This record gives sequence, structure tokens and C-alpha cells, in this order.
Amino acid sequence: MQLFNHQNNSCHRKRGKNLGLPELIAIALGGMVGGGIFTILGISVSMIGAYTPVAIAIGGVVAALAAYSYIKLGIYYKDEGATYSFFKRTFPGSPFAASAIGWWVIFGYISTLALYAYTFAAYALSGLALTDDAWIRKAIAGSIILTFTLINIWSVKGMGKLEDLMVYTKLLILAVISFVLINNSNNSLPVLLSNEENVNVFTILIVASITFVAFEGFQLVINAVNEMEQPEKNIPRAIYSAVFLATLVYVVMALGAILAIPFEDIIRNQEYALAAGAEDVLGHWGTDLVVAGALLATSSAISGTVFGASRQMAVIARDGYFPGVLARRRNGIPVTAIAAMSVVAFALVLSGSLELILEFGSITFLVVSLLMAYANYRMRQQTQSSSILAVAAMIGLSAATGIIFYYEFHHKPQQFYFVIALYGVLTFMAWIYSARVKHGSPKKPEQVQNHE
Repeated sequence: MQLFNHQNNSCHRKRGKNLGLPELIAIALGGMVGGGIFTILGISVSMIGAYTPVAIAIGGVVAALAAYSYIKLGIYYKDEGATYSFFKRTFPGSPFAASAIGWWVIFGYISTLALYAYTFAAYALSGLALTDDAWIRKAIAGSIILTFTLINIWSVKGMGKLEDLMVYTKLLILAVISFVLINNSNNSLPVLLSNEENVNVFTILIVASITFVAFEGFQLVINAVNEMEQPEKNIPRAIYSAVFLATLVYVVMALGAILAIPFEDIIRNQEYALAAGAEDVLGHWGTDLVVAGALLATSSAISGTVFGASRQMAVIARDGYFPGVLARRRNGIPVTAIAAMSVVAFALVLSGSLELILEFGSITFLVVSLLMAYANYRMRQQTQSSSILAVAAMIGLSAATGIIFYYEFHHKPQQFYFVIALYGVLTFMAWIYSARVKHGSPKKPEQVQNHE
């Protein structure tokens, strides 16, 4: 199988390279800076108030440690299957576990895709009389998913250039709004911190674990390994740059919010808190700017997630752990996987309960990041990794995973049991497909290449 993977990857690398460093950074940032950060601000302020930027910075450090493992494995394996392929190739005797990770990760991406689309619709309708019409909101969510489905099917290069435009424009907008709020605030950080006497270190760590989901998406860069230039150089450059920029933007946004907007308004308005605060300072232009930034944030997150996750889905299907039709490609683009992801995401939009499903995505990102840290530790000699950094990544991610499980179990037990049940269903499906692969005949290389 490893020989076949090498042949298959070589087949892709012979094609033209459509993605340079700016596009790769944009894909990572597009996956990270989505609509979730707006909601997370409200949750964080309600729990730790002025310590919100501290928790976000801690989350950024843990994300950088997680990124270290992904980068080392990505450079070593150069496999667009990323998380799934890294585990499968590091632990070749555990096909069922690899299949389960594949099912968990892909469903996690699909759930965040649905949430991004629903958040896009909420901002698109903000200020209009139709804001509370659930079906119109769902229709707009479906339309934006369809739009970026077609763009991703149409052209990798076109998607990359559009991602550049959306991501770097939204970063500029969010930075401008945040600095305007900071410059027009009547509070100071030392004064606000002095009022947070009841906040303890453990609560800050809980928030850091919860906000860690805001960094989900940097690994999408690795899914583009067959379509990028110089992966040995560009994978680390793109991922480290994206994690740094995302952390910087999040911290500045948090500072702007807590310095200029009353805490009760941030908690009450959640994702609309920045818009409300900007309106107080700049009038309706401030609100329009934040809404534009949010629309670009969710759009780029949708595009980046569809691009990266569909390639991972196609690799899993190629190995027999998803329906084989999802492995089909046209000009190297996994058209069927893109379409399937979009259909399922829209089905989740129609079903509702997206916040419950998002919790699954948050926990899954932490769990699989921990598994990747362990895989990199196992392969540290081959990947030329630092033992100290590999162990630090495992410790940090183990702590964050344990903390988020503790928080969910004690504060949101119904959500916790829902997530466990969802894991059970997905793991059962992974077991069915892994059993089929075990008892069936392996695919011949030419069968898969025909799909290409």
C-alpha cells in the first residue's frame, strides 16, 4: 500500500503547481479565522472577562505545538490524506483506528462547514426584517455552500487567488476595527484585570482549551501538498505564518472588544458584539465593516475547508474506508468528494442543532492533534523532530483534551453525551468499512488511477 501511495502521490506531483506560499497561508488562515472567533469572544468574556486575550494567547501556543507535529509529519510523508494518512502510515497495523480517525475528522470538517455557512447567512441578513426567518437563513447558507463548491470544482488556481483576496481583505478589516476600538476606549487593561479577582488559572486554561477550536484549519495546508510548490519549505512557512497571524488577530480583536465594549454587551450579543461596538464608535459604517469582515471570514473558511477536507476524503475513499465513488477525480480535483461534503453539510444546516455538532468538531480537533503529536514522537528520528518539542506537544494537547472533557462533562452533560453517541455511530461505520477492506481484495493501482 505504501508503494501504491508513493506512485499515486508522484502522479499528482507531475501536474502543474497551482498554489504558492500566499495561497497556502490564505488556505490555513481561511480555515482558522472563520465565524467561530466571534462567538468564542462572548463565551470567554463571560467566564474570565479581561483575561480573554491571555487565554487566546495560550491557545495559540498550544496550536503552534500541534502545528509542529503536523509539519514534521507532512514534510516526511508528503501525503494529501494528512491526519488520516499520517496515522495509517505510522501505525500500519491499526487499519480500524485509521478508519475511525478518518470518519471523525471528515465529519468534524463537515460540521464546521455547516456552521460557517449558517453564520454567513446570519451576517448576510443582519439588520434586515428577514433575520429571524429560519428557512431564508438556511437557503442563504445552502447558496454559499453551493457557490464555493462550484469554485473548488472549477479551478484550484482560481480558488487559491480568490482565497487570497478574501483572507487578506478580512484580516485588514478586522485589524482596522480592532485598533479603532482600542484607540477609542475609555478603559485600560490594568484596571480591567484588577477587577477580575475571582478568576483563577484553571478557569483560564478551560477557556484556552475551548477557544482552541478557533485555530482549527491550519492542517488544511497539508491537503494541498500535491498542488503546491516546494512542500519542504512551504508547508512550515505557511502553517507557522498562519498560526502566528491568527493568534495576533485574535488577541487584538479580544483587546479591542474588552477595552471598548461593556462586558454585558459582549456576552449578550456574542458574535454581533464587535459590530455593536464598532457602531458606537464609527456609526453604521463600523457595523458594515464588521459585517463585511465576518462575511469574508466565513466565506474563506468555507472555501478552505471544502478544498482541504475533500482531498482527505478522497484519499480515505481510495483506501476503501469511504464509498469508492468518493475517490473519483477530474483533472486531479476530487469532484465527487467536494459534492458529497457540500450535500452533507447542507443537510446538517437543514437539521439544525449545529452548536451540538460543533462541540464534536472542537473535541475531535484536540483528540486528533494529540494523536498526531504521539505519531510524530514515534517517528521523531525519521521526521528529525526535537524530542523536547514532541513531548511538549503531547503534554500540552493532553492537558487541553482532558480539560475540555472535564468542562463538557460537568457544565454541558447533554452535549457531552451527544458527542459520545456521535463518536459511537461514526466509529461503527468505520468498523464496517475496515472489515470490508480486511475481508475484500485490495484495489489495484490502475483501478484508482482510472478515477484520476
